[in-house]
Amino acid sequence: MKILSRFQRSVLVAITLAALLSACDSSVATESSSTTSPAGAPSQAGVSPTVDARPPTLAKTQGWLQIFSGTAPAGAGDVQLTISSKPDIGQYVSDGDGRSLYRFDKDTATPPTSTCAGPCATTWPPLTVARGQSVFAARVDPQLVGFIERADGSCQITIGGWPVYYFSKDKLPGDLLGQGVGGTWFAVTPNGDKAR
Repeated sequence: MKILSRFQRSVLVAITLAALLSACDSSVATESSSTTSPAGAPSQAGVSPTVDARPPTLAKTQGWLQIFSGTAPAGAGDVQLTISSKPDIGQYVSDGDGRSLYRFDKDTATPPTSTCAGPCATTWPPLTVARGQSVFAARVDPQLVGFIERADGSCQITIGGWPVYYFSKDKLPGDLLGQGVGGTWFAVTPNGDKAR
């Protein structure tokens, strides 16, 4: 039986503590597939978010985060993703309140990386999730939903690997004032692509 040196034990303890103290702990991401398929076909009309009437089903886990297919229980304080649509751009992802979500062309999906920080993140606040919350994906494939740890330690939701954001100038559900801003910001589609 090999005995670890004091230095090796110190390094092992430091690595373990760093993993435990990480807000997101995304370095130990694991996924488990559900036995059910994602929620049904999305609605084509209106800007209101669609609701999935079926009970939520655990679809996968990433580290500590549970990601469900379906609609979050009322008052749970969890993150809800759903689909909205507009005739001029088609389907895009919104939160449970109908607020539009965007992706940034200067980010990357492989590996998922956010480049929007500081003043950028003030204008484009990231959609984040905290320990104790879950994510519910109604009519969005939960297998495409995940998270990354940002430089500030917060945990940002990703769709198709792309980090997603709000736009500070959107004030009402269904607002899409960020669509096409700077030629780099676009409403995010259910698979992480750019809405056109």
